[in-house]
Amino acid sequence: MSMKRHFAIFTTASLPWMTGTSINPLFRAAYLAKDGDKDVTLVIPWLCLRDQELLYPNNIVFDSPSEQESYVRHWIEERIDFRPSFSIKFYPGKFSKEMRSILPVGDITECIPDEVADVAVLEEPEHLNWYHHGRRWKNKFRRVIGIVHTNYLAYVRREKNGQVIACFLKYANTWVTRIYCHKIIRLSGATQNLPRSVICNVHGVNPKFLEVGKIKLRQLQNGEEAFTKGAYYIGKMVWSKGYRELLDLLSKYQSKLVGLEVDLYGSGEDSDEVCESAKRLSLSVNVHPGRDHADPLFHEYKVFINPSTTDVVCTTTAEALAMGKIVICANHPSNEFFKQFPNCRVYDNEDEFVQLTLNALSEQPAPLTDTQRYELSWDAATERFIEASDINPHVPESRAHQNSRALLPAFLRTRKLKQNLEDASVYLHQALSGLEVTRCAFGAVPKTLQPDEHLCKDLGLAPPAKKRRLKIKKT
Repeated sequence: MSMKRHFAIFTTASLPWMTGTSINPLFRAAYLAKDGDKDVTLVIPWLCLRDQELLYPNNIVFDSPSEQESYVRHWIEERIDFRPSFSIKFYPGKFSKEMRSILPVGDITECIPDEVADVAVLEEPEHLNWYHHGRRWKNKFRRVIGIVHTNYLAYVRREKNGQVIACFLKYANTWVTRIYCHKIIRLSGATQNLPRSVICNVHGVNPKFLEVGKIKLRQLQNGEEAFTKGAYYIGKMVWSKGYRELLDLLSKYQSKLVGLEVDLYGSGEDSDEVCESAKRLSLSVNVHPGRDHADPLFHEYKVFINPSTTDVVCTTTAEALAMGKIVICANHPSNEFFKQFPNCRVYDNEDEFVQLTLNALSEQPAPLTDTQRYELSWDAATERFIEASDINPHVPESRAHQNSRALLPAFLRTRKLKQNLEDASVYLHQALSGLEVTRCAFGAVPKTLQPDEHLCKDLGLAPPAKKRRLKIKKT
């Protein structure tokens, strides 16, 4: 008799922060729960009011987790054509201004009761576990799947002493994912190679973009002008997101790209510098504040130019293809998934970039087939996720059966040795992550070993002092 599996999806961000690790896990939760044959819980960070004010856009803040949950549910329900049936829980988090990231506080495995702990999906497993001090994921959950979203090594190499930091970070990422995850899914080959990992794009696009693509296809088939604007790029306005590469290319080949107009949309720390660089070009390069890619303003553009090589899988590239646009991007592992689509034009060098850009402006996009459109959808992405995870979606493997495999005589010695080494590695990580001085030395937010009184009050948790007394009584 089949049993429902429970998927607990832990992620490192939440709406209204419009970032990949808040949006993609939300869609994953909705589509895993779509058929009603799985129980799904999305576990997202809760921030104190001060951190919300620092991070969330447009002065959006929440007085309670239930208020933020309503916001998240309303956002996803506006973008899908079914009513999602997953639950939402919050773990305590702190915003690190230095890392521009949310870091977990305390033992976030406690968010899921032991009796329903089955499959844990860790969105950004390295990020969630750098400072993890608490229950061992693989002891609590039957299956722990990590999904690597971010090319952290590419980012830190751009910083001061970047090569040294990247070397250390590479080891740390390997360490924590090995000891805490059964399987790692890398969205593309642009990510660090990790133990027990496979490469598979398990992300889809917002269905609204696919609907735009269908409208554009009908317009083209009816002989109407589907696209009235030329080229654009959208992304967080920081140099590392492809703006430097794009402006360098436009500057170097201005004479060959005469008449080209490019609109840039984004907001970020480098906005002023990007604006100044664009003004120095003889080409018409217009810089605009960031907007949602689903804005009807973008429907009329025909060509999406994305020279970024720091993305793992660029969401906006997938969205542009879904809307029926021509995409021009670099031949890079992050774009491997998109090469199957005829409207994806990949360049190997600068001359090819110029020629592809000129060709795209003079051509019409190829129509997407139903199969190609499906490959971009979240339905297809969910199927790829289940397959890549090696999970039986219906029948949980009993813990007794899991343990019995380790007792097979032929593998006893090897398995026992590996298990002992892993146990020792976990012990070392727990020892280091349990010391405030060590945590702070490696970049953790101070005093995040346990949630403070404000976070406990917001989330209805036992105050830190009371939790310590309870643990003493248990021992």
